[in-house]
Amino acid sequence: PFQWGPGRMAPTKKGGVKKGRSAINEVMSREHAITIHKRIHGGCFQKCVPRALTEMPTFAVKETATTPAVSVDTRLNQAIWAKGIRTVPSCIRVWWSRIQN
Repeated sequence: PFQWGPGRMAPTKKGGVKKGRSAINEVMSREHAITIHKRIHGGCFQKCVPRALTEMPTFAVKETATTPAVSVDTRLNQAIWAKGIRTVPSCIRVWWSRIQN
């Protein structure tokens, strides 16, 4: 019968190819269309925009594989707040860039 445990693990690779440089240190820019609706669904009306603003850096960290130090531009902030605190745009197009400090 099938058994879980250390005896059933895949063998480790000996030797192998050396890894190259990390891509995290390189400058990168991407354009995404973020669906805000699915990220704020099920919350209170008065927390729609604040929730959307906290989800933007979370999405950026996941997509660009960076540290959590992500800043939101004022134009993105104004675009999310444009229709008020309750009515958030359902989708927004953003442009991310990863730069070195």
